[in-house]
Amino acid sequence: MSDAPALIDPFQRAITYLRVSVTDRCDFRCVYCMSENMTFLPKRELLTLEELDRLCSAFVTQGVRKLRITGGEPLVRRGIMGFFQAMSRHLESGALDELTLTTNGSQLRKYAADLAAAGVRRINVSLDTLQTAKFAEITRWGRLGQVLDGIDAAQEAGLRVKINMVALKGCNDDELFDMVEFCAARDMDLTMIEVMPMGDIGNEDRLDQYWSLKDVATELATRYTLIDLAETTGGPARYRRIAETGQKIGFITPMTHNFCESCNRVRLTCTGQLFQCLGQEGEYDLRRAVRDNPGDDNVVITEIHRAIAMKPKGHDFDYTRTSVSGKMSRHMSHTGG
Repeated sequence: MSDAPALIDPFQRAITYLRVSVTDRCDFRCVYCMSENMTFLPKRELLTLEELDRLCSAFVTQGVRKLRITGGEPLVRRGIMGFFQAMSRHLESGALDELTLTTNGSQLRKYAADLAAAGVRRINVSLDTLQTAKFAEITRWGRLGQVLDGIDAAQEAGLRVKINMVALKGCNDDELFDMVEFCAARDMDLTMIEVMPMGDIGNEDRLDQYWSLKDVATELATRYTLIDLAETTGGPARYRRIAETGQKIGFITPMTHNFCESCNRVRLTCTGQLFQCLGQEGEYDLRRAVRDNPGDDNVVITEIHRAIAMKPKGHDFDYTRTSVSGKMSRHMSHTGG
């Protein structure tokens, strides 16, 4: 293996967190993420699970300490538990601190125990509403009962669950307190996320969807005491604790607060493209390095370093009263959540 130093970007930020989209496919069609009639990537363009293992392992040798598996919906990829089991060797060796995933929860009843056995200790579940009809409207294809049962299965397996709720004006802004109480009753933390301008989503309007988390925090403060926390989990969220319930509330605010100065992460797609920034179109092809050099990981590691050397300072997401700036052409399901 190469004796290259840890991954440091041009702005002296250490890259220790890799998010990996293992598939662009999903069993939901959430209105802020996908169009209803998605055209998915040809399977031949996707990295095999063995190629994903090779790339992730190369990143681990270069100082990545946290690996988050995303999609699409990662648990719909055939054979995915074999990949989790393979990655667990890096936990056992101590090279990796955490292996986790973000999921819509639909497959957790089937896989929660296996995930726990592979060393996963906590997961993020995307859940934007607790109302059955509204859930069907937001996800288009999803069933709320299946997700709630999946959350139960995850907790039964000993997994720590955090709920991710995308703030959608005119949609779930009437459920803020309900979601807080739901999470508190089940000892789950909650992270609120501002909707991001990613991909063509058909008839949905990004500006109409946008609900500033400044307004969310103001509304929460009408009922609860919010205590600022200095802690971080290595991601973009800023945390506050609700004094009355003890739970943590995370705020991911790419629109109202640019969190790029402390960015420690990059995103690898299921096709082997490395996006150094979620909010920039720039990418670097690592698939070619993997497929053209089947027996030489040093070449792959060299290409990883070249990609990190191109990481930009930050994103350009912005909303004004009349327009959306910095919009990305690719869907979130391609890049990974």
